[in-house]
Amino acid sequence: MDGENREWQEPPIPEEIKAEKEQPQMSEVGTLGGIFFEPGNTFEDLRRKPRFLLAGLIIIIAVTAFNALFIQKVGFERLVRERIESNESVRQMPADQREKIIEQQSGTIAKVLSYAAAPIIFIVIFLVGGLIYWLGANAMGGTAGFLQGLSVWVYSSLPPTVLFVLANLLVLFLKSVDDIDLATAQSGLVQANPGMFINAKEMPVMAAALSAFDLFAIWGWILAAIGLQKVAKISSGAAWAIVLIVGLIGVTIKVVMALMFS
Repeated sequence: MDGENREWQEPPIPEEIKAEKEQPQMSEVGTLGGIFFEPGNTFEDLRRKPRFLLAGLIIIIAVTAFNALFIQKVGFERLVRERIESNESVRQMPADQREKIIEQQSGTIAKVLSYAAAPIIFIVIFLVGGLIYWLGANAMGGTAGFLQGLSVWVYSSLPPTVLFVLANLLVLFLKSVDDIDLATAQSGLVQANPGMFINAKEMPVMAAALSAFDLFAIWGWILAAIGLQKVAKISSGAAWAIVLIVGLIGVTIKVVMALMFS
């Protein structure tokens, strides 16, 4: 009979069945759009196959481009002068010494380094953030790997960063250079937190603390909590605990920096 002549095949082992089910269902381009409209499904796919290179590259390019356009419009020497003259000890120096310091720090090398700083800083932030999410998720009983933690960090940062840069570019093009306050512009031309109602020069610590309640940052926290829950298979409470601890560390650093340089 045909049934007797048919060659017997060994059934697939459970690992093969699991691997077959774990194949990604989205392309990397698909995840870039999906994170805006269906973050849950996107993070589910990132659990199957961690991805972060293209999203990370978009973030770095967007921030670097805005930084370059901002420097071109405001003027590099003006930025240096504002930073140096905000130091009380420098303001007490003779005018010729002060001008010499400004001239030295406004050179070509310093300008090139200012353009190159953003990519380097963001790469470090990505790696450290991915490490924190990986360790935090596993400490909460999750099963995420380092690349999955890195994917959550990068993809949860993508939508708020892109929207934040676009909003700032719009303001940069529409606003007169004379109306740009360099003291507050370092945290963005668009303020979406209660810190916008505080004079950052007079109350830098309070402004730094209130900046934690930023709408763009909160959006990123929500995405990160969803991502950790989906990718690491942990509870919503555990995911939010990790995100809020990281957010608290970030706020503490801002407040300490404000105390040191105010």
